[in-house]
Amino acid sequence: MLVLGLTGGMGMGKSAAAAHLRRRGVPVFDADAYVHRLYENAAVPAIEAAFPGTVREGRVDRVLLGKEVAGKPERLKALEAIVHPLVVAAEIDFLREQEMTGARLAVLEIPLLFETGAEKRIDVTVALSAPEDVQRERVLDRPGMSLEKFEALRARQLSDADRRARADHVVESGSGLENLHAQLDQLIESLQTRDGDVMERLRHWQPE
Repeated sequence: MLVLGLTGGMGMGKSAAAAHLRRRGVPVFDADAYVHRLYENAAVPAIEAAFPGTVREGRVDRVLLGKEVAGKPERLKALEAIVHPLVVAAEIDFLREQEMTGARLAVLEIPLLFETGAEKRIDVTVALSAPEDVQRERVLDRPGMSLEKFEALRARQLSDADRRARADHVVESGSGLENLHAQLDQLIESLQTRDGDVMERLRHWQPE
């Protein structure tokens, strides 16, 4: 099975790309969505212990937690130390399950793929990219988003240029869904007969 890592900055089209891949029958694991689920169950006790007062009615209040880590690198690292191992374990469980079902290709959608070193668990990396003005417009259209918040979040990520340079493939998302889908279809077709080797290691992976 070939493991593909899908990444990109905010507003670069990851969700649209992942949705199209799912429609094509390609299994996709959404790391961000899984983190949100962790904030409602498995990670709640550890986060409340490390960040007292951030849990409301049994769930992590993401606004309160965001205030606890904003501009505080050490606090952010403490949060990542709680969440990251849980996400990695879930990703590997997902990949093992897909391999057992006979999937030829499986996708991990990871926004901070390169920032977190996740490429070690991936055979092929794909970066979604769009012009800066398109990215800004998309993100600022989101509820509760401000220019200040956008810039702060973007500062935590690799630049688009760095991500493009590090990725095995770049998919342009700035010129409409039809073009995005066509690029993804072409990429999927080109990878159909390619075998990966990362699963050889992940089959025997154990949490540290």
